[in-house]
Amino acid sequence: MPLLAWMAWKQARQSAPGLRYSATTDAQALPKSLGTRLKGLPTFLSLLALALALTALARPQRRDVTVERTAEGIDIILVLDVSTSMTAEDFYPNRFEAARVVASDFIEGRVSDRIGLVVFAAQAYTQAPLTLDYPFLRRMLFEVRMGLIEDGTAIGSALATATARLRESEAESKVIILLTDGQNNRGEIDPTTAAEVAQALGVKIYSIGVGGEGGSAGGGVFGPFMRVPEVDEATLRQVAEKTGGRYFRATDADALHSIYDSISELERTEIEETSYIDIDERYQWFLWPALGLLFLNILLVNTRLRRVP
Repeated sequence: MPLLAWMAWKQARQSAPGLRYSATTDAQALPKSLGTRLKGLPTFLSLLALALALTALARPQRRDVTVERTAEGIDIILVLDVSTSMTAEDFYPNRFEAARVVASDFIEGRVSDRIGLVVFAAQAYTQAPLTLDYPFLRRMLFEVRMGLIEDGTAIGSALATATARLRESEAESKVIILLTDGQNNRGEIDPTTAAEVAQALGVKIYSIGVGGEGGSAGGGVFGPFMRVPEVDEATLRQVAEKTGGRYFRATDADALHSIYDSISELERTEIEETSYIDIDERYQWFLWPALGLLFLNILLVNTRLRRVP
C-alpha cells in the first residue's frame, strides 16, 4: 500500500495540466482553483478504499470465550486377586487375563477420577497409587505378574490396604472394586473387619466374584486339572452391603464387562461444562466505508473533478 500511494503521488506530480496554453506565464500567476487543489483527491480516495476493502476481507472480529468446567472426581482403588486359582480357564484365556483386560477398559472409560491398583494373593501390596495418569496406570496393570508373592487369598488384607490408600482422600466419593475368585484363607485381618473400617471412613465396596464352582488351572506344578475353590459369595455380599455397595457374580468375560459397566453407571462422575462464545464480526466496519469512498471517488471524477483531455 505505501508503494502504491507513492507511485500515484509521483504520477500526479508529473502529469501535464488538463488545458494547454501557448504561454503559461499568465496562467501560473493566477490563484489555484479548488479543483486544482483537489486533483489528487480521487487517487487518495481509491487507495483508502482499497486498504479498507482488504481489511474487510481479512474478517476482523472480536471473540470472547468463557468456559466454566466443574468436576466432582471419584477416588477408586481396583483390588485384583493374583492367586494361582485365577489361572482357571473358564474365562478366555484365563480369569486373570480377562480380569486385567476388563479393568483396563474400565480405566480408559473414566474421565476425572483418580484410580489406584492393589493386587493380592497371600499378601497385598499397592501396584499403583491413586493417579490421574491413566496410561501409566494401565501400564502398571499389565506389568502385574502372578507367582511373585506367596499363594493364597488374603481378601481382608487387600481391603485394608485399599482402605488405607483412601484414608487421606478428600473426594466426595471413595470406592473399592474388589475382584476375587476364592475364599479368604490368609492374612491377619478378616474381610468383615476390613469392611467395618472402610465403612467408618466412608469407603464403598463393590465386590465381584469370578468363576463358577471350579475350573482347570493350566500350567505350573499344579497341572491342567487342578480344582479351584468356590467363591465365598456370602462374605463378598456382606462386605459390599455393609459399606453401601453391591455384590456381583461374573461367570464369563461378557458378564464381567457388564458388571464394570454397571459400576461405572453407579459411580458416574458429574461434569458440568458451560461455554459462552461471543463472536462479533467487524468486517462491515471497514467494508461499508470502503464502498462509500469508492462511490464518492466515482462521483467526483465524473463531476467537479472531471478532467478534460
